[in-house]
Amino acid sequence: MIFQIVALFALGTGDWTQFRGPNSDSHVIGTTAPSQWSDTKNVAWKVGIPGLGWSSPVVVGGKVFLTTAVPQGEGLSLRAMALDSETGKVLWDREVKSVAKAPSIHVKNSHASPTPIIQGDAVFVHFGALGMARLSAKDGSLKWMCNQLDYPPLHGCGGSPVLHDGKLVVVCDGSKKPFVAAVDAETGTVLWKTLRSVEAKISHSFVTPIVAKIDGKAQVMAPGPDHFAAYDLATGEELWKIKALGWSVVPQPTIGFGLVIYNHDYDNPELIAAKLGGKGDVTDTHIAWRLKKGAPSTPSPLLIGEELYFVSDKGIASCVNAKTGDRYWMERIDGNYSASPVFVNGNILFLNETGVATWVKPDKKFTVLGKNTVPGRTLATPAFSDGAMYLRTDETLYKFVGK
Repeated sequence: MIFQIVALFALGTGDWTQFRGPNSDSHVIGTTAPSQWSDTKNVAWKVGIPGLGWSSPVVVGGKVFLTTAVPQGEGLSLRAMALDSETGKVLWDREVKSVAKAPSIHVKNSHASPTPIIQGDAVFVHFGALGMARLSAKDGSLKWMCNQLDYPPLHGCGGSPVLHDGKLVVVCDGSKKPFVAAVDAETGTVLWKTLRSVEAKISHSFVTPIVAKIDGKAQVMAPGPDHFAAYDLATGEELWKIKALGWSVVPQPTIGFGLVIYNHDYDNPELIAAKLGGKGDVTDTHIAWRLKKGAPSTPSPLLIGEELYFVSDKGIASCVNAKTGDRYWMERIDGNYSASPVFVNGNILFLNETGVATWVKPDKKFTVLGKNTVPGRTLATPAFSDGAMYLRTDETLYKFVGK
């Protein structure tokens, strides 16, 4: 069986095009970033962002893009923004949709949590059941709006779409009839919607999928309630699945060594590594390893070489062998975590929910290299481009440069 991780965007451009970077793996490619910062140190600029959004910033072509939800009485203005990456000046601020009454969400969520995707002049933004849109990167003008992915979310939306072969794939696991869908990037037309094949007791999840090629066929890897499923990107057909009880899945899967490594539960998180490929229910044949201790509920795991690094929501960081699940270390680091770890400057950056970032050496022995702090809540994963880090808090977007 031949498999490969799908390279969604060109490497080495310095652009950060989507959630967890150009290849959805949290690896910063061909650029360094500051190793020290604070509210006053190595700050190129900081800009107040109206409303609240936990979408990560994306950086392409000298512009920083992000989404936010601005309260309007009982309702919301769902917005997309572009800022000049050199100065922080707001270039455009576009209302994508006005909502008369804000839906209820989890205390850790926002109404603008999915991260945008940039390709060429297209800015794709997603607000869960409230809609998906394509805007112009130049001026924010609306190219299309898709409202056909309506579903009953519980606690709001958290998962970002992924883009491959002209299709925006998004997981719509709501409180009833959860499904996975693909939207045509050119027109906004829904190309396919596939209902989840496992009827779970609790059916909502918030996962960001990932695409891998298996024997030349692009497959969507989409953990969900009580199972993991792989879908044919072209048709939406479910190809294979693994059953395991668990709900409210958040982390994006990781691909490596012929395995997909994913989380399958929020309250009692567990990492499962499964062999890629197969047909039908492969639960009994394809699970390579399972690990509960220190498993994350929200942050996505980070693969560096043969080692897998991850942090639990309560701040237990771990390093294990990605092929076997054997643990090298498990240590506590400060705080609670939602942002995904990032591999940058040859080290690992763990950002907790209160602005404290911890640098850890990627090694089979645990070593803390330093810490940095900014004020505010920090649940969004940082973005990196051309030697700079873009870090979002609940009120402010920072650009950090320097050593």
